[in-house]
Amino acid sequence: MCGIVGYIGTRDAYPILMKGLARLEYRGYDSAGVVLLSDHTFNLYKKAGKVSELDAFTKGKNTSGTIGIGHTRWATHGVPNDTNAHPHLSNSGKLALIHNGIIENYATLKEQLTKKGYHFKSETDTEVLVNFIEEVKIQGNLNLEDAIRTALNEIIGAYAIVVMDIDNPDVLIAARKGSPLVVGIGKNEFFVASDASPIIEYTKNVVYLDDKEYAVLHRNGDFTIHTLGNVQMTPFVQELQMDLEAIEKGGFDHFMLKEIYEQPRALVDSIRGRVNAEDGWIKLGGVEEYLNRILKANRYIITACGTSYHAGLLGEYLIEDLSRIPVEVEFASEFRYRNPIIYNDDVVLAISQSGETADTLAAIEIAKERQALVYGICNVIGSSIARATHAGSYTHAGPEIGVASTKAFSTQVVLLILWALQIAEKKGSISTSYLRRILFELESIPKKIEEILKQNDAIREIAYKFHNAENFLYLGRGYNYPVAMEGALKLKEISYIHAEGYPAAEMKHGPIALIDEQMPVVVLATNESAREKIVSNIQEVKARKGQIIAVINEGDEEIRAMADYAIEIPSTEEILTPLLTVVPLQLLSYHIAVMRGANVDQPRNLAKSVTVE
Repeated sequence: MCGIVGYIGTRDAYPILMKGLARLEYRGYDSAGVVLLSDHTFNLYKKAGKVSELDAFTKGKNTSGTIGIGHTRWATHGVPNDTNAHPHLSNSGKLALIHNGIIENYATLKEQLTKKGYHFKSETDTEVLVNFIEEVKIQGNLNLEDAIRTALNEIIGAYAIVVMDIDNPDVLIAARKGSPLVVGIGKNEFFVASDASPIIEYTKNVVYLDDKEYAVLHRNGDFTIHTLGNVQMTPFVQELQMDLEAIEKGGFDHFMLKEIYEQPRALVDSIRGRVNAEDGWIKLGGVEEYLNRILKANRYIITACGTSYHAGLLGEYLIEDLSRIPVEVEFASEFRYRNPIIYNDDVVLAISQSGETADTLAAIEIAKERQALVYGICNVIGSSIARATHAGSYTHAGPEIGVASTKAFSTQVVLLILWALQIAEKKGSISTSYLRRILFELESIPKKIEEILKQNDAIREIAYKFHNAENFLYLGRGYNYPVAMEGALKLKEISYIHAEGYPAAEMKHGPIALIDEQMPVVVLATNESAREKIVSNIQEVKARKGQIIAVINEGDEEIRAMADYAIEIPSTEEILTPLLTVVPLQLLSYHIAVMRGANVDQPRNLAKSVTVE
């Protein structure tokens, strides 16, 4: 949700900013801009559209300077155009600011500033913020640091900001509340970014700012971190575990395809060190420490958004089936607004790829206020959710650049499987022999995904048949119902085809009215426990001339004969089937989107990390 990058040091800032913006473009790609400070002059360039359009726009222009900030935008206040693009300058032209987040009281501030003679060129809350900081600086006769701290204490909302001052060419100030910001530490140089991807090329030493903290970065290599209450903090310098190759395409046409193919490796990393199938044990981080509370809980609540919500639905099936504990699954965006009933003996599981999802963070705060135990499942080390929860586990999916989540979903499901199995083992609700059988089978899943990926060409051919369709219906039963929802979401996200995921048994209660010869219906037909019902669903669709794309178990000739098109997956334990059935749906969506000319990695109107509510 908007990408921020900043640099101060001895190198030319422009190439660092532009490369950083390109790596952050998955966070927002409505517009982009940079401002560089050289010879006591701001050189400001911004353009609606992609980072590449900004780069073309700056050709032949003055891009010198060893301090600068850049931004790639996902529009909140104001349409995507050159004027609303960041960075924004104050009325005097002395302050420059980039911003990720939403300033909720911007209208009140704007009215006050307008009465004082300030004028505004854009529709953004960001331009209000930079002028408010300037007004505080002037009226209080404050230095830049004190002005920013004073102003931010008056701000309502979420933000990550970086500020430059034309009168302070050797200082960069960055602050955050509710939106991620990381500082990279080099030799007499600093890098600032929304995440580590622009930084990893230059340094592996980073500091993640906490909420209501700001960093003052000096060109001579000195830096300090303070709270908005003006308490100086001791920086916790971490070493990045990310490799540069992980954020490159590696020969694939798109990041999404690369990340689909990375799922076998991601699942191995997610399982590694947490499972011993031979001895029949599971150890998830944080569970042992809070085991007594977890086992005594009368209810689990899973909260998440988007793809992570679908993983949460699978968590509900898994935990109730294996651990025999009631589970409720809540959209975090609704949970935090509806005054939910939360008891102090509840356990709340919060799921987020980025660990920065604003609605999920708000749900976590509500749960903590009401004394529930909160367990986080996220991918990004050092993220806000990782710090806000009592305990948790990282998925170890690795960087996921494609906006449409793939390997993050699979690894979230793996952790939910392990959670359910570990609690079931501790409660004695499953036998040791069954536990060992599942764990051995789980260890075989990466190889089975590799077998599915070998069908990529065949899936591409199916995609070609349907890439001009206007609607899709996805049907699944049991564990495959959340997968049907996830498959439909993937198609909507990247191809812009309307698609719905339904429980197969619900088809006759409404959606069947839509089915005709123009309607492709994807049926997840791998559930042996409901085989006869699935066959009946397929027959109902065929009777109305719908076209069936069936995902089937290897060797299922009966359903293959009924379907128009079939994609086989290797057989596995039923509770593990989502890890396999989701893969062909990801590939199908990918190929349809490519054939329709859509921007697969950066679908319209979407951003990777939703850090505004």
